[in-house]
Amino acid sequence: MQPVMSAESEDEKPDREERVRRIVHIDMDSYYASVEQRDNPKLRGKPVAVGSPSARGVVLTASYEARPFGVRSALPSLTAKRLCPDLIFVPARFDVYRSVSAQIHAIFAEYTDLIEPLSLDEAYLDVTDNKQGIPIATEIATRIRARIKDVTGLNASAGISYCKFLAKMASDLNKPNGQAVITPRHGPAFVERLAVKKFHGVGPATAAKMERLGILTGADLRAKSLAFLQEHFGKSGSWYYNISRGIDDRPVRPDRERKSVGAEDTFMTDIFDLDTARAEISPLVAKVWRHCEAKGLHGRSVTLKVKYTDFQTITRSRTEPAPFETADEVIAKVHALLDPLFPTAKGIRLLGVTLSSFTDDVASGSADQLQLEI
Repeated sequence: MQPVMSAESEDEKPDREERVRRIVHIDMDSYYASVEQRDNPKLRGKPVAVGSPSARGVVLTASYEARPFGVRSALPSLTAKRLCPDLIFVPARFDVYRSVSAQIHAIFAEYTDLIEPLSLDEAYLDVTDNKQGIPIATEIATRIRARIKDVTGLNASAGISYCKFLAKMASDLNKPNGQAVITPRHGPAFVERLAVKKFHGVGPATAAKMERLGILTGADLRAKSLAFLQEHFGKSGSWYYNISRGIDDRPVRPDRERKSVGAEDTFMTDIFDLDTARAEISPLVAKVWRHCEAKGLHGRSVTLKVKYTDFQTITRSRTEPAPFETADEVIAKVHALLDPLFPTAKGIRLLGVTLSSFTDDVASGSADQLQLEI
C-alpha cells in the first residue's frame, strides 16, 4: 500500500488551531527473528520462530518467511509447527535483543529526546522540534531507518503523522522496510475507511461487540453519538468518538517505571472446560512476558483474573521468592491457580494474567500499571 500523502504536504493543518505535531512511529521488522537471521546465515530465507517448541511454549516472533503459513506472535508452538512443519525454533536471546535495542535508541536520541519506547523494537518519536533542525518528518524517518540499517544490519518500518494513533497505523502500511505518511488533512478520511478490527488498541472482543452494534468501519464509528459510545463502551467511548475523527492528543512521553504488566481477553463464547481455559493462558502470558523482557523487568508475582458470565470477578495470586526466569514457568504457575477453579457451573467470559513485584521496582509516584490489548 502506498503512502497516503507525499512528504511535502505533511504540514497541512487540520481544522484546529493548535500547532501540528510531527510524530514518527518506528517499528523494527520481525525484530527477534531478524536478529537471529542476521547472526546465523543458515536461517536466512527460512521460516523461523523465536520461542520454545515445548508443549506449553509460544511463538514470540515469527520471520516473514513463516507468516504466510499463519505463524504469528503469541501462537502456541505446537499449533505453529502444525501450520508450518519446516518451522525452525530458535531460543530467545534477550541480552542480545536488548543490546541491539540500545543501539537503535541511541540513533533515536540523535534526533530527539522525546522518545516513548513501547518495547525493544518499537517507539514513538516527537520530532516537531528535532535536534538536527530538519523540517520534514519523513526525511527524519528515512534517515533514522538508514542509520539503523547501517549500524545494526536490520530493517525498520516507519509511520509519520500528526498524532500517535495514525503514526502507529501508518507504520504498518508499507511493511517490511518501508514508511508511509498520514497527513492532518487526510487523517479523518483514512480512519473512516479503516475497518475497526484493524484499529490499534481494538482487540477481537471489542471488534466483535462493535460489529454487533453495526460498527464495521471508522465511518460507522463516527456516525455514532458520544452518548451512544459512552453507553456501550464506558470511558473508552470518548476515545472512540475522537479517534473516529482523527483526533488523538496524547503526547509522546518518555518511558516510566511500571508497577505491573498485564493482558486479558474477553471471549465470544463462555468457557466451561479446563482444557479450553488453559489454552487461552499461553497467548496472554506470551504478551506479558514479551513486554517484561523488553523492559528488562523481572517479576516475582503473578495474578490470574477470572470474570464469569454473571460478571463476578475473582483474582488468584502467587508470589515467588525469586523472579520467574521463563514464560513456561509463568504458564505453569497460572495453571496451578486456574485448575482449582474447575469444574465450574458458571461460564468464564474473561481471563487475565498480570506480572508484578518487579525486582527493578522503584518507589516512585511516577510508577504505573500497563494493561496490554490482546
